[in-house]
Amino acid sequence: MTESTQLSSLPPATPDIPADLPPHRLSLVVPLYNEEDNVDPLLERVHLALNPYPYPWEVVIVDDGSSDNTVPNLEKAAKRYGPHVRIVALMRNFKQTAAMQAGLDAARGDVIVTMDGDLQNDPIDIPRMVGRLLREDLDLVAGWRKNRKDGMILRKIPSKIANRLIARITGVHLQDYGCSLKAFRASAIKNVRLYGEMHRFIPAWLATVTTPRKIAQEEVTHHARMFGESKYGISRTFRVILDLIFVYFFMRFRTRPGHFFGGIGLGLGALGMLILTYLTGLKIFTGASIGTRPLFFGGFFLIIAGVQMVTSGVLAELLTRVYFESGNSQAYVARETAALDDGQGWHAGDGK
Repeated sequence: MTESTQLSSLPPATPDIPADLPPHRLSLVVPLYNEEDNVDPLLERVHLALNPYPYPWEVVIVDDGSSDNTVPNLEKAAKRYGPHVRIVALMRNFKQTAAMQAGLDAARGDVIVTMDGDLQNDPIDIPRMVGRLLREDLDLVAGWRKNRKDGMILRKIPSKIANRLIARITGVHLQDYGCSLKAFRASAIKNVRLYGEMHRFIPAWLATVTTPRKIAQEEVTHHARMFGESKYGISRTFRVILDLIFVYFFMRFRTRPGHFFGGIGLGLGALGMLILTYLTGLKIFTGASIGTRPLFFGGFFLIIAGVQMVTSGVLAELLTRVYFESGNSQAYVARETAALDDGQGWHAGDGK
């Protein structure tokens, strides 16, 4: 399939740009990994959708240590389109979350939009999402792939289960946590640091710095993948569960981990003390032998576990203080690029 054939199979790029769009600068962040065949169609689609945009915009492409020709193709395309197409090349494959964070750090716009680089997300939806973000004074408008073009067993069903579980635990109720097409107010998303594989929980992380009332969702277009291979599989379900446990802990006990560990420790210790009190009374009033009973060892080790959990809570409190008092760290290492002045490297807007 040629590039022109791929683009012609997509709907015409006729963006609906709101007439009352407030002035701003837009940064589009797109992480890529081994997407050499999608580079040219992606950037062409972006320009078809955003050339009529009335305000300055830029595209920040983050290569996540690709082993194919993604970077050479990006460099050629950047020369064709101009300095508003910026490339952040990571030294190795740091995974999508770190690549996303690298793009967010490099973005200079007042509004930041993220999307995948496999052409399943469509940049034609960007103006409508940004318009809603600014008009309704929101901090996040998340895409909702209502008519998702993916496999039912390996993608849709696990995604639906994960979305409901995440919404229930985090309290941020969205239909589609996994959609990468999201529009953020930069002042909000810049206060969030992403680590591990937390990109799918960005709305939950954002809820730690803003109210969930400023988080909304918008139905977006979704296309079937045409080039390359998906980087996701059923194995990610297990990682989602582990990440969700961490999100739950972080959202509720980020600044007070001692309450989390201490609560568990006190519960275990109380249960252990109850068992040993019962056995002590049994020994005193009946003279029964308790030294070899499994219940005795169980109570003893419950008390030890309780003490360890309380101690872990104290250590976690100390680490929390160090975290909040230390400087920011990064989850990626990128090649150095030439710095741009604040007024350079923007597409002029107004279709120019």
